[in-house]
Amino acid sequence: MEAQTEAQGYVLGAAEGEHLVHYRNPGNIFIKVDPVRGSSKVACGTQQVPIGAGIPIHRHFDTDEAFYVLDGGGTFILNDVHHPFEKGATIFIPKNSWHGFANPDSELLLLWIVTPTGLDAFFRETCSPPGLPPKQLTREQVNQIARKYGTEYR
Repeated sequence: MEAQTEAQGYVLGAAEGEHLVHYRNPGNIFIKVDPVRGSSKVACGTQQVPIGAGIPIHRHFDTDEAFYVLDGGGTFILNDVHHPFEKGATIFIPKNSWHGFANPDSELLLLWIVTPTGLDAFFRETCSPPGLPPKQLTREQVNQIARKYGTEYR
C-alpha cells in the first residue's frame, strides 16, 4: 500500500487562489481549497455573480454544498421554494436538491464549500484564466461536463 502524505495548511489572501473567469458571465471565481492544494474531501472558493446573471437551477448527486453570502442579495431557489437572502446569509444544500440563484438587483459575492470535491474541477473545465477568451460551450457541452462531476441542470 502506498503511503499517504499529510496535506499542509496554508493561508490565502482575498485575491489568491486559482483565478478563473466564468464561461457564461464575466464573474470571477477563486478556487481556494481543493485536491490540487491537498484537500481530498472538501473544496471551497469564492464566486462573483454579476447583476442579473444568477446561477441556473441544478443539482449535485453526491455533493453537499454550502454558501455564505459575502456581499449582495437576491432570491435563492431550493426545490422550487423561493427564499430571499442578503449579505451575511448562510445557505445549505443537501445532495440531490435542486437549487439556483436570482440576483436581478445586486452583484453577489459568494463563498462556496462542497464535499466531496468536484465543483472545482467543473469550473476548471468550463471557465478560463483571466486574459483568455471565454470558452464557447453549448448547453449540451456544459451538461456533459457537469455530468462528469455528478451535476445536472434542468
